[in-house]
Amino acid sequence: MTGEKASLPRYPSLRMPVDILFFFCCLLLVGDVLVPEIFGSGKTKDYPLWFWAGQQVLQGNALYPSDPNSYFDFIYPPLPAVLLAIPAWFGKVALYACLALLNVVAWWVTAQLSHAMTGSGRVPGQWLYFFSGLVTIGFVFDMFDLGQPNLVLMALMMYGFWSMQQQRPWMAGSMFALATAIKVFPVAVFPYLVWRKQWTALASMAVFLVVFLFVVPAPVRGFQHNIAELKTWYQGMVGASSEKGFGQRDEQNWSWVNQSIIAVTHRLTRPVNYNQDDPAKPVRTMNVVDLSFKQANLVVLAVSLLLGLGFLAVMPPAARRTAASDAEEIGILFCLMTVASPLARQYYFMWLFYPVTILMHRAVYDPRRGARALSWLVLALAGLLMCLSFPTFPKDLQAYGNNLLATFVIAAGLVWHILNPAKPDTSSSDVGAAVKASVANSQA
Repeated sequence: MTGEKASLPRYPSLRMPVDILFFFCCLLLVGDVLVPEIFGSGKTKDYPLWFWAGQQVLQGNALYPSDPNSYFDFIYPPLPAVLLAIPAWFGKVALYACLALLNVVAWWVTAQLSHAMTGSGRVPGQWLYFFSGLVTIGFVFDMFDLGQPNLVLMALMMYGFWSMQQQRPWMAGSMFALATAIKVFPVAVFPYLVWRKQWTALASMAVFLVVFLFVVPAPVRGFQHNIAELKTWYQGMVGASSEKGFGQRDEQNWSWVNQSIIAVTHRLTRPVNYNQDDPAKPVRTMNVVDLSFKQANLVVLAVSLLLGLGFLAVMPPAARRTAASDAEEIGILFCLMTVASPLARQYYFMWLFYPVTILMHRAVYDPRRGARALSWLVLALAGLLMCLSFPTFPKDLQAYGNNLLATFVIAAGLVWHILNPAKPDTSSSDVGAAVKASVANSQA
């Protein structure tokens, strides 16, 4: 895999204003997690669930009901519960603090690697760091407020791709496997590794998936118990799908909160109620045709196939790969992984941080004025679409997939850059050659 020589993420510095602002934001975000728990009535959202899962492991209780068709409180594989049990042993405050600090580290690593892996060959100024963080701050807030792991997953994936650039495929595969073992949708990187013939990273991912799913939980849960729980989890989460929904959260699957390709396609092709997340709301549909559940799934399959083939078509062959094209390629992959997940709520689009950062670098550093203007236009259009998620706008607009459309706009901008790469700037090499010639002549 070609790529720029990205340096390791630097540590924050109190001498840099943007880093001071980062510390201040982190202080507020961690406070949002801990203050209600320590001084209020307790932190809500997903945090009590994580504590419950950790306690189930500590007490040797079941994570899932024996019947796969029953409601699952915990919808993740057993590994996350085992990891949560460690800080949960010290109590809620310790667990919540650990999760908040983990998000702080993930936010920093994600930002550093995103800028280091744009392929622009430029070290961004502080204002560019600030701007890329500003436009995604809403998604970051969701990560802290809800307690969701998507930011951590992105940091793992970013570190995995950075490791591939540094010729460390075994480390890369282990990062991909860990992200997949926590929340399944990053498994979409698997076919990408196959297509790019990254066999070592692929083997590493397969090996470490076995380690994280079967080996690591076994000493804590027992080998047979863990196998049984994995089977129950798979049957209830992956193997179950019907007109009502999938993955244990029927009330969310077809509702406006889900902006995945699957959900938006079904809402447009079937008379499903996109207000089903709240029984008190009136039934609302938005389908333009009236297909059966099976026919709608065929449309989803066709759309997914077209997107996949289109992605393969724009990926440059090995002879034409550059650091910039690799960045754009992975950026598109992040876009597709986000919307290909069966459930893509608002916070899932945190994964657009890297594609947005790439476009910002193109908007600032591309030597072509037209390319810079196009990049800004793409970013502006995507930003306007995402703004439709603000509470001031009706949920009907979100039901049509405003974030999904924004993701496609960003991906289209990256596709344009892959198909229309900037010509290499040879001026610096020419100057270097002239200097060397001058030195040689003077020595002669």
